[in-house]
Amino acid sequence: MTTSSEVKKKVKKEDNKKKEVKAGVGKSKKDEIIKAIGQMNVLELSNLVKELREEFGVEALAAPIVAQASGAPEKEEEEKTEFDVILSEMGSKKIQVIKEVRKLTSLGLKEAKDLVEQAPKPIRENVAKEEALKIKETLEAVGAKVEIK
Repeated sequence: MTTSSEVKKKVKKEDNKKKEVKAGVGKSKKDEIIKAIGQMNVLELSNLVKELREEFGVEALAAPIVAQASGAPEKEEEEKTEFDVILSEMGSKKIQVIKEVRKLTSLGLKEAKDLVEQAPKPIRENVAKEEALKIKETLEAVGAKVEIK
């Protein structure tokens, strides 16, 4: 197995001959060095790196963090198009609220009564903003408290 000192010697020889070597020549030496490094274990590689830092005065630096390119605009929060109308409280006019809930939901009397009594409960889900506001107005007119989410 090749040791880190042997690889270091090979690197020094390579450095000394650098002036003589033209582009494309000496590729086999590089291949030998790469092969020798590939055969090293972790401890030997660690020692080699340490020796190379000392020999050439190289310091290890953390990789810089690259910011996202400004070419693509950040995704803005999409405007909500569907809303849920939630009955928060039935208020003092329970019967009128039940009647309005029946009209708005096409529920039967018992189902509408149960829904109103179990507030907070959604009255309508995934409706357009205009419709949600209309439902809220209608229910608040008879004394109910309504939220739109």
